[in-house]
Amino acid sequence: MRRFPTIFISAAFAVALPLATLPSAAWASGDDISKVNGSVTVEANQPAGDVSTVNGSVRIGDGAKVEKADTVNGSIDLGDRAQARSLETVNGAVTLGDSSRVAGTVTSVNGTLHLARGAEVLGKLSNVNGGITLETAHVAGGINTVNGDITVGANSHVEGGILVEKNSGSWFHWGKSHDPIITIGPHAVVQGTLEFRRDVVLNVSDSAQIGPVKGATVVKFSGATP
Repeated sequence: MRRFPTIFISAAFAVALPLATLPSAAWASGDDISKVNGSVTVEANQPAGDVSTVNGSVRIGDGAKVEKADTVNGSIDLGDRAQARSLETVNGAVTLGDSSRVAGTVTSVNGTLHLARGAEVLGKLSNVNGGITLETAHVAGGINTVNGDITVGANSHVEGGILVEKNSGSWFHWGKSHDPIITIGPHAVVQGTLEFRRDVVLNVSDSAQIGPVKGATVVKFSGATP
């Protein structure tokens, strides 16, 4: 997927620069926080502007509200009921807590993406490598991956479809390639096209609702899991 490397390499260099010079927006009404070689924490129920680090993780406490959170070589943890405009990491997982909300995109190159119960992403949810899991969650802008398994858990809702890109064999790839496993759980809804540009295993609950499928054969299952 050739556009991913360009985007994420640019992001990696951008996040290494101090963000204190960037104007704060009204979204969170808090100060920007920037660090190199260390983790960053926004305390529960506190506001912050842009939050970034290199070689460290970002933890946004329960009920906190930030502009943008990004890191290189670290994870991002958005707490329960916390809010952000966007989340981005180059090498690390992204976790959204219960009833958390991201107004824009959530992206990772090498890392899992996990949305807990009631979590909501209004933009696109995307990565290159790493599993993507929704637990009764909502994604409004679609899901993209190259090598990751995707689980749209029971009662989850995805708008904008699902796209699994062809593996380009770039240096972003982790380990040996496998055919991604895509699972659409009981009573889940995926609106839009499910498009697969490489071989996948597509498991769909007999109670789920999905849009048109391109490039894969649906394997129906009953019960909680395939």
